[in-house]
Order: sequence, then C-alpha cells, then structure tokens
Amino acid sequence: MKRRTFLQKSMAGVAAAFAGSSGLLTWVPRVQAAVISKTFYITEGYIKQPDETQVYFKGFSSNANGLDVPGAALIVQEGDSVEITIANTLGSNHSFVIDGMVDSGIIAGGQTKKIRFTVGAPGSYLFYDKLAAPYNRLVGLHGGFAVMPATGTNELYPGSPTFVQQYLWLINEIDPLWNTQIEQGVLPNTKYKPRYFTINGRSMRVPGHPDYGNPDIDAGYNPDTRLVGSIGDRTLVRILNAGLAIHSMHFHANHVEWLARNRQIRADIWEKDSLLLPNNKGSLDVIYPFQPPVDAWPPVTTGHFPMHLHDEMTQTAGGGLYQFGAATTISFK
Repeated sequence: MKRRTFLQKSMAGVAAAFAGSSGLLTWVPRVQAAVISKTFYITEGYIKQPDETQVYFKGFSSNANGLDVPGAALIVQEGDSVEITIANTLGSNHSFVIDGMVDSGIIAGGQTKKIRFTVGAPGSYLFYDKLAAPYNRLVGLHGGFAVMPATGTNELYPGSPTFVQQYLWLINEIDPLWNTQIEQGVLPNTKYKPRYFTINGRSMRVPGHPDYGNPDIDAGYNPDTRLVGSIGDRTLVRILNAGLAIHSMHFHANHVEWLARNRQIRADIWEKDSLLLPNNKGSLDVIYPFQPPVDAWPPVTTGHFPMHLHDEMTQTAGGGLYQFGAATTISFK
C-alpha cells in the first residue's frame, strides 16, 4: 500500500482538531469527514510590547488561566462536523463567529456555550468576536480557521497548485489607548492610532536586542511564524488581517504564487513579490516556492531572507522603534 493511501485510511473518522498557536499547521490528508472538537476560554490579561509597555488584551485561549492572542488556529476539512465549546470567563458579553459558517450569538459573562456546524467551502477564514465591532476583534478575540478541500489532497482548492507544508499568518495592529478603554468597559472615543504591529501576536527584534533570536518573543525566529524549508518545499501561506489597516506584504528571495484574495480564487495565478492584504478580516493565499533565488549572484540555496510589510508604520513599535514591527524571516535549510 502506498504511504499516502495508508495515511488517508488510517486518519478516516479521527475525532480531534489539529491546532497550533497559529503558524505552522499540521495536516494529514484523509478521504472521509471527521468530527472535530475544540474548547476555547475567553480570557483577559496583559502582553508586553517591544518598548516594554504592558497592553491589555482579550483572547480565545486554550485554558482558563492563560491568554492566547491570537487563538489557536484550527485546520479542518470540508464536510467535517465541528463542535466548539466557548467558556466565557469574563463578565462581559462576547461571541464566536466564522463568516458564512457559524455564529454563536451572545455568550454572556460566565456562560459556557457549545456550537455545532458543518464545515463549508475550502479556504482561509477568521474566527472572531463580532460584538462591539470592531473593538473586541481588535483587542485580541480572533484566530485562524483553515479549511482543506474534501478531496483529501494538499491543495488550497480542488485543482489548485499543490504544496508540501502550510503556515497561517495573522496580522494585527494595536492602539494601546483603545485597548485600555475596552479594559475600562467603554467603547473607544479617540482617533485610532496604532502603535504596535504583530504577526501571530509577535513582533520582530533586531540584532543586539536581548530578545533577538528568542523563539518565544521574536517573530523572526518563532517556529510558528518563520518560514522554514529546503529546496522544493512548496509552502502555502494563509494570510489573515484582523486589523483596520490595509497592508503590503513583501517577500524576499522568491516571488509567491498568488492563489486567492478574500477566498476568491484567481483565474490567473500571478507571481508577485508584493501583495496588498485587505483590511477588516481580509485574506490572501499564496504559495512560497523554496527554490534557488533566480537573481542571486553568486547562486545560493541556503540562508535566510526577510518578509516584511511595505507600509512603513508597520515596521515600528511605540511610534518609533524601527524594525520592531510585523515582520519575519524565510529560512532556506
């Protein structure tokens, strides 16, 4: 029996959700739908930013005593039955929504609610809290939901180019004053002024900083954010935007194959080094081909290269710390 066929048969009917903090998604192709279960706890707390400022957040967390921003990403298959339990540990009302798929309605403070739905069309989705829009989403109540096609193949959609691994990047920007007002139970009444920019909840650090290279803090070295591959490792990158700003995603070393925008499949697959990421739950799906950079001289097959946003504000933190914003690295093994 071929290894692929064996994996498909052995995973049929599995009753578990595949999740990470975001980032690198674990997936084994299968030929049958499964029952997927996951529990999230709505919690609150503080996360230190690159300039040492402690900022208030809420999150869809994996346990009642922690704080996960973003919430752990889920990867499922079209046709799966999903059962998600949401335990709201806070005193305020919240919700859990995946557009076009499920809406929990109000989950009151202290309430636990179980929601069930059947997974729809393949693509990259945001789960988020739609109440007090967009504030609860911006303050951290969001995460990624990846849907594989029912064909059980490593494709974004049936007939798309194939890949061998996949990541999810969730972009967000933070106005600490807005977060403080939400903590105080009032809707923000000031002009939106983002001062921190994150990818999967983390920001970049630079050489010489004490946290440079620390995988728990530095977005450039965190294994769920840093793209790592060898020549031939075609990598699907699902990019979601929880924030209010449009961003320009810029890849070095190789152009990406642009497959979809806001889950709309492109008729022509263009090769691009920069792409506009729509705001307000927008998404991009691209394949990064780990191949020798075509313009490099002398030729290279190893090393690391940046992925950063071309809108200048996103490369700063706290209003001026350059290169402490939303960026990561692409590492050729």
